[in-house]
Amino acid sequence: MNPDQLKFDANGLIPAVVQDYFSKKVLTVAYMNRESLEISMKEGKTCFYSRSRQTLWRKGETSGNTQEIVTIKTDCDMDALVVEVIKAGPACHTGEESCFFNEVYESESHKDFSMEALYDVIAGRKLNPKEGSYTTYLFNKGVDKILKKVGEECTEVIIEGKAGDKEAAVYEIADLAYHLMVLMVEMGITPADVFAQLASRHVIDKKVKQERMQ
Repeated sequence: MNPDQLKFDANGLIPAVVQDYFSKKVLTVAYMNRESLEISMKEGKTCFYSRSRQTLWRKGETSGNTQEIVTIKTDCDMDALVVEVIKAGPACHTGEESCFFNEVYESESHKDFSMEALYDVIAGRKLNPKEGSYTTYLFNKGVDKILKKVGEECTEVIIEGKAGDKEAAVYEIADLAYHLMVLMVEMGITPADVFAQLASRHVIDKKVKQERMQ
């Protein structure tokens, strides 16, 4: 669509919800004017308008925590934006990955879960060991023990997959996923690293498909 169709407010601004491209987590809410939007599209990195300072600011210009833009979408009323980004470093000036980390309410029956949240818990066990924790035990034993467990869980997945037992396979896949994340933390690999690799393969696969159709 043409950016001329967007509806900026009386101050010439439009809210921009910035979202992590891989995890879909909301990182921050900022504002853009026409100029900052044009800069963002031209440079491929987020540029906003500061209402407090009354000036443009490029995300990461001082911190280095830039945000590479993947897509910019507008809502049905064309008065708000969602900007999907691949971030280099925390999105929040506090050092948090997202500006939205102060919990106000969470339903007991629908507690939030994500692979990233589980990864953070595992990473926390490495930084702050907890007595009696199985995760701490694995880190204390070292990479050889972790790799052994990954191998064992791989074998269990193969066995249950061959048997066609879906429930048992799900159980073993969950065990494998957990131990893989322990290995990732041990090696300094993040979920974003893996998602980026998968995304690059998706692009390659899409190109191959297009070439075959020609």
